[in-house]
Parts: sequence; C-alpha cells; structure tokens
Amino acid sequence: MASIVAVIASTHHPFYYRASTATGEDRPPFADEWTRKILAFRETLTRARPDVLVMVGSDHFHQLWLDNMPQFLVGKAPCYDANWYNEEREFGLPRMLLKGQEDLSGHILRAGLDAGFDLAFSNELRIDHSITCPIITLRPEADLPIVPIYTNIFAPPLPQPKRFVQLGQSIREIVESWPSHLRVAVIGTGHLSLELGGPRQFGPHGPDPEFDQRAVGWIANGDLDECLREVTLDSLHSPGNATHGFMDFMLMMGVAGAGVKADYVDTLDLFHTMEAYFTWYPNGAPTV
Repeated sequence: MASIVAVIASTHHPFYYRASTATGEDRPPFADEWTRKILAFRETLTRARPDVLVMVGSDHFHQLWLDNMPQFLVGKAPCYDANWYNEEREFGLPRMLLKGQEDLSGHILRAGLDAGFDLAFSNELRIDHSITCPIITLRPEADLPIVPIYTNIFAPPLPQPKRFVQLGQSIREIVESWPSHLRVAVIGTGHLSLELGGPRQFGPHGPDPEFDQRAVGWIANGDLDECLREVTLDSLHSPGNATHGFMDFMLMMGVAGAGVKADYVDTLDLFHTMEAYFTWYPNGAPTV
C-alpha cells in the first residue's frame, strides 16, 4: 500500500515568486528573510522523498464560477496547465505544465464516493496559484505528478468546518489504502486572518493577530477539538473577509490526525498577512 511520508500545510502567497527572484532596488526588504524561511520549509518535503503530491487548494474564481460551483473537486487529468493570465500580470507567476497521477485520482474519487463524499471531478482542470505557489516554494523543479483537490471556500453556501476535517481524515485513509508502493505527500494551503478588498487588507500584519496566534496554536498542537469549538462559518467573518480559507488548514489537520503535533512550525509576519508553515511526518521524521 502507499505510504504518506509527509503532511504539509502552508499559506500560498502569490508575491513570493516575484519577491524572491527580484534583485537590486526591486528586491523588497523582507525578501531575504522570507526566502530563508522558505528554503528551510522546503527541506521538510525534500527529506521525505515523495513520489507523488496530493495538492489541496481552492480555485480563486478562475475556472470554477457561480454557474457550477462544486464543494469538493478532484482533478483526474493526465496533465494540468497552471496559472492564469491575471496571475502572470499581477504576480509575475510563470506558466507551468504539471503532470497528473491519474491512478491515484481515480482511487480517491472511487473511495471518496464510497466513503460518503459526493466528489466532483474534472478531466480538463486548469489550476491556479493556490496549488502552484506551494509547488514553487516546496518543489520548484515541478517534477512530481500531482492530484489536485479543490475546495469551496469562496462561494456560499460553504461546507461546514467539520466537513473539511472529515474530508481530510478520509483523504488520509484513502491514500493509505491505495495499492501502490509509491510515497505520497499531502500538501494543503489556506489562510490565517485575511482581508481582500476591505479596509483591513494592507497593514503591518494580518487583520486579526489574535486569531492568527490562536490558529497557529491549534494547528501546531493538532488541537482539533478546540478548533472545531471555536471556528464556525459565522465566526470566520470576524478575522477578515477571506478568512474562510482557514478551513483548508482544518482539512490538513484532519489529514495529520487529532492531537498530533506538527514536527515543523514556522511563521512570518508579512505586511498584510501572517505566513505559516507546518509539516507532519506520519511515520516519523526521515533521517538525512
């Protein structure tokens, strides 16, 4: 059976690529520290030696729109065009072509349906920066096949937070039941407090540092019970109008397991948001 060698959760800041590659006067003052943290975070995946990446993210209304918005969608294509024109224009992100892992996609879909999740699928999915940004930060070679899983965190009605956790738990069981010798890393990206287009969008830190501190504690300590008591669809409006992306972090806590502390935790207070990086090793930390 397949083994999950790493579970990774992170924010997905689209400005990292441009900031980290800029030189001279164009290089922002925070770029060196940001790059240092990303390189250390990247090593947590490299050490796990994965063969396949299951990537959890959320489409930013690029391909999925209000005419047909799935709550949970699995890509099952042989390859994925990545990044959209506005992401190239606004963030300087490169066009990418990522290989798919169709066998694992099919296994997740079949087992997910059997487990009670009415998963949508797409054979023609084009993906955006919620998935390409963690590839750029964690696996810039982009040489591993992926299975993209999209969640709806933008268009109400949204699934309840507990449903994200339940899906994460099922993903763990489903991947580990895949009849394969391959090593799988599950990588998911979300947000802490975040404001988009509102009065708290830009500032010296995220819009709600108190929420960020509590959220990092929940994730780092695997405190799913406390997190589920505190987090509701209504409560997520208060820390910032885009904070519902935190439910993707909750999904990753489900993959990692209740009560399981992260093996690696790091954060960076970055003008309008708190960046956060977490890694769990389900089979123990790999040796160098």
